[in-house]
Amino acid sequence: MKIYRSTHTFLILFLLISSAIFAQDYTKHTVAKGETITQIAQRYKVTPYDIYKLNPDSQKGIKENDILLVPALAKSNTPEAEKPKLNIEKPTTHTAKPKETLFSIAREYNVTVDDLRNANPFLSEGLKIGQVIRIPSNTSTTIVSTPTKTTTVTTTTTTPVKNGKAIYHTVESKETKFGIAKKYGITVAELERQNPGIVQSLPVGYKLSIGGSLTPPPTVYEVVTEKPKPTLTDKEASVIIDTETIKTVKKTGYANYEVKPKETLFSLTQMFNISEEELIRLNPHLKEGVQIGMILKVPGRGSFVKESRKGFDNLAMTTINTDRKRLVMLLPFNSDKIQGDTIKSLAARLKKDAFLNMTLDFYSGALMAIDSAKVLGLNIDVKIYDSQESKTSSNVANIVKNHNLQDADAVIGPFYQQYAETVAGLLNKDNVPVISPLSKDSVKPISNLYQAMPPADYSKSAIFDYMISKGGNIVVVSDPKKAANREFITQNYKEAKFVELSENGTLVADNLKAILVAGKMNYVVLDSEKTGMILSTTNVLLNEMANHQVQLVIIEPNETLDFDEISMKRLTILQMLYPSLSRENNSDEATFFENEYKKKNKIYPSQYAVRGFDVTFDTMLRLSQGKSFEAAAAEYRTEQVESKFDYSRKDSEGYINKGIYILQYNEDLSVKEAN
Repeated sequence: MKIYRSTHTFLILFLLISSAIFAQDYTKHTVAKGETITQIAQRYKVTPYDIYKLNPDSQKGIKENDILLVPALAKSNTPEAEKPKLNIEKPTTHTAKPKETLFSIAREYNVTVDDLRNANPFLSEGLKIGQVIRIPSNTSTTIVSTPTKTTTVTTTTTTPVKNGKAIYHTVESKETKFGIAKKYGITVAELERQNPGIVQSLPVGYKLSIGGSLTPPPTVYEVVTEKPKPTLTDKEASVIIDTETIKTVKKTGYANYEVKPKETLFSLTQMFNISEEELIRLNPHLKEGVQIGMILKVPGRGSFVKESRKGFDNLAMTTINTDRKRLVMLLPFNSDKIQGDTIKSLAARLKKDAFLNMTLDFYSGALMAIDSAKVLGLNIDVKIYDSQESKTSSNVANIVKNHNLQDADAVIGPFYQQYAETVAGLLNKDNVPVISPLSKDSVKPISNLYQAMPPADYSKSAIFDYMISKGGNIVVVSDPKKAANREFITQNYKEAKFVELSENGTLVADNLKAILVAGKMNYVVLDSEKTGMILSTTNVLLNEMANHQVQLVIIEPNETLDFDEISMKRLTILQMLYPSLSRENNSDEATFFENEYKKKNKIYPSQYAVRGFDVTFDTMLRLSQGKSFEAAAAEYRTEQVESKFDYSRKDSEGYINKGIYILQYNEDLSVKEAN
């Protein structure tokens, strides 16, 4: 179970697969004592998969004197440049497995959730384990093994790459089955099932199939694909990236309209009494087709954009054509470190430098936000500077000094909290808002500093405040090693009752049952990463469901819940609650964002790309309300693709985002916001 989304960076490499089929001869091999499939495959220079394919029973094990058929693969004489296209058709069906959601299945097969629902009407009742789902096959992926000219670099194939059917991973030195399985969110047993050749050993260089059907690893050719990146130009001591200036659009006589399902270009022209040519002139992106969630400029006044969810302000509906605003972004491209790199060394850097990949992902999401602002006609000038950040140094002081940041209406960045505080301190007398986009560290008391990521203690507070608001009985099963959490709960939530453990720190079932209360919801906070403690606590709760209302709660990420020892079934039956900084958004608007991002960048957005969009777009909308960012931050509570923003003063100095989601597992394996 993956409660919190794991970090993913852009993939700079795509696989190309040769479709040549080679003639095969077969050799009979008699298994010697102690011999393994891997050893036999190495002897004949084939893969274990080749042997398993011809000898299916061998997947259950081999013994001395067994007779195996071993293929002798002929080599192709076809030059790489002449290798033909391969048309990869999407699988026609998929069997739902534990922990899967419609969203994850849709992403796996590169289709939308709506596509799945349209092809499988029964999904309206929810996704259930074992259901056979039809995957729409109206499109296919054509991959051509011809060179592509571009300036971007490639990485090696050890990076996991989705090719529409599976993910492949090449085993590196010192890697273990456990480490690889954990990396991809699967069990060791599942890894071995997908790759029977590693049951007895894990050879370095072996190509593993992750999450797909048992298919041989494809022939791989390196092809360069475009990854969003800044164009860097030296200017004195810093590097400036000037984005395209957002043009001012006079909105007199025009309104914003959000496209709804089943609407067409023709129906829109009829609705607004406008010609097709004029509508496209006002909205050039319509040339690529009408899509749900598009924001269009149409004749009229006010706005036709759909209302936000209850409790949130839709600032896209209330934008005002104010004087031009100036937004500055300080992003750590660290161009001074990469300008002297060769293509080979830059490829190696991109493979290993998670911080640079995170920066590029965030930047690509910010560019999507800037494009959205252009569609809305927001009157904002955006400039991006290289903050040249590391743990020990940055260039932010020089940027503030040399580029008049005191005239900015808002600054997003830097990434490191210490440098965000430095910038806020330098701009404090000018009252320029500085938004720290990614850090969850504690905030210094600086009046113009805004923490866009809720700190960890706010997540814990949010889940306890939710339980209290429901009038529940709060019971805590606390591992002795969780002393800091115990102190936090004791100091802030005295109504919580701690279960007394045994002398050796294990759960005493009777002690837990004794403090459950009949007639109200018993929220049982399980604060332990020990498998035994988790199993014993959930066993008691499952048995007590006949006598009490009980619900399982965790207050922070718990990796132990990801492993097979803890059944997903028991967590869904107990409708586990947990706090999250983001949500899984399957709305039409979120789907539109994902599809547009994929169209532009050739892959789905990572969590940092979505974060880049959310923070940037939210900031731009607040700047377009006819008031200062400070006033808009205090007044509006907003929600973007995955995050919500609810800024609140912290100790009268500086602002904290208190936008936390309380999510709940349901018996149909879905994850939804708790009511």
